[in-house]
Amino acid sequence: MRHLENIYRLGVKEIWSLIRDPMMLILILYTFTLAIYVAATAKPETLHMASIAIVDEDGSPLSGRIASAFFPPQFTPPAMINQSQVDAGLDAGQYTFVLTIPPKLQADVLGGRQAELQLNVDATRMSQAFSGSGYIQQIIAGEISEFAKRYRGATVSPVELVMRARFNPSLSQAWFGSLMEIINQVTMLSIILTGAALIREREHGTIEHLLVMPVTPAEIMLGKVWSMGLVVLLAAALSLNLVVRGMLHVPIEGSIALFLCGAALHLFATTSMGIFLATVARSMPQFGMLLILVLLPLQMLSGGSTPRESMPQLVQNIMLIAPTTHFVELSQAILYRGAGIDVVWKPFLALLAIGTALFTFALARFRKTISQMA
Repeated sequence: MRHLENIYRLGVKEIWSLIRDPMMLILILYTFTLAIYVAATAKPETLHMASIAIVDEDGSPLSGRIASAFFPPQFTPPAMINQSQVDAGLDAGQYTFVLTIPPKLQADVLGGRQAELQLNVDATRMSQAFSGSGYIQQIIAGEISEFAKRYRGATVSPVELVMRARFNPSLSQAWFGSLMEIINQVTMLSIILTGAALIREREHGTIEHLLVMPVTPAEIMLGKVWSMGLVVLLAAALSLNLVVRGMLHVPIEGSIALFLCGAALHLFATTSMGIFLATVARSMPQFGMLLILVLLPLQMLSGGSTPRESMPQLVQNIMLIAPTTHFVELSQAILYRGAGIDVVWKPFLALLAIGTALFTFALARFRKTISQMA
């Protein structure tokens, strides 16, 4: 009973220390509000206002028809330029696409001869370049086909493909981006808060005060784990309801309580990881550099940005020991597909095992660090 009381009081002390740190409070507020909103809305879902220029060397009704097929919101109104302006416009970044219509295009099409159009693409604008070039090819092919047939009508296919998008019927980027950003912020903030709390105590000399009190290293560490984990868990729950559900109107299919249980297990692992990194780093700048080295692979290779199936098999196997991999798996299953505990029990067990291992490893390192300070 005395051990539980010590853990509780040490955790309350950590929460009061956090409340007195305005920069940390601003960080928590930003990561679970503005960062979530920006991640959900900053990336366009379709091609939007891509700049295009056209070199019309034909001047025929067909070339005019092709030029008029590009309009907002997918493209900006086409700029009509001459051949000498193409390279300068692409070098200056004025245009993402430059379409060159050759002379006698209409005559070649009507005569059944082969005609070639040239499309120059600024491939440094990756998302626009990849999707936009496909759009342009379809638009040009459609306009030329309709002009050659001398009528505009839909082609009847003998086979109809009916697409049903499950779990995200409108294919909205905001549905995916907002929830994945919450998962990333839970990982990042839990490591930062626990690690910064330990380094702050060491820099201010308050860790020596704890060493002379009748508390054990395990109690000190558990106090940091439950307090910082609780702060992140409450912030994630509020963000899920106020920002994701309220502002972005993203429907949550599954149980939020089950997701928070999984998040609590994940926080047990990541807060332990934060304490371990803080024992390795000797100062806050060192902790920041270590955080980048650890956080980037955890976020990029866990399946939150790209499917794990598209990664090399070696990377998939290595990332099985990372808590974020299993947290992303259970979060997507619960929040997107409405899965229950009968589906996500394996990631729950994996998080419990990884968290226990990380806590044991971090505790051993924490005891060693304290013994060197004593």
